[in-house]
Amino acid sequence: MRIRVDLPVLRRTSWQEYTVRFLFGGATTVLAGLVAREWGPAVGGLFLAFPAIFPAGVTLIDKHERQRKQQAGVNPGTRGRQAAAVDAAGAAIGSTGLLIFALVVWQGLPRTNAVLALASATTAWFAVSAGLLAVRHRARRLWAAGLQNPDDARRAAPKE
Repeated sequence: MRIRVDLPVLRRTSWQEYTVRFLFGGATTVLAGLVAREWGPAVGGLFLAFPAIFPAGVTLIDKHERQRKQQAGVNPGTRGRQAAAVDAAGAAIGSTGLLIFALVVWQGLPRTNAVLALASATTAWFAVSAGLLAVRHRARRLWAAGLQNPDDARRAAPKE
């Protein structure tokens, strides 16, 4: 799957779908506030790192994909869930990168100036996210080829 910007999709999204996303985001923020009140801002901040609109987004991706397949006259099967799973994998990769960002900022701010801490954290976020994305793509290619691990690829290669 290629990452791309699809601006016309903004016009195809209904106001009800935007409302659902807004409500999920608001509910997640309220939950984080309640957690912060009970256990402190450090713990509450972890809950704010949760992608607030992720649950709504995944359900809408599934719905849209099924609708597209049905309109094309094709049995949607599991395509909607597969598209939602791809989005979930991206969210997991991004969340891991944000966790690294938070750890670098947390450790860097007391030891250095804010600009250097944020620049280091941004670099770490990008490196971790890009690295995990590359690993995911490599694993998918191997899996698609019917290989379980890189050693299988070396054994399957023609001998010279």
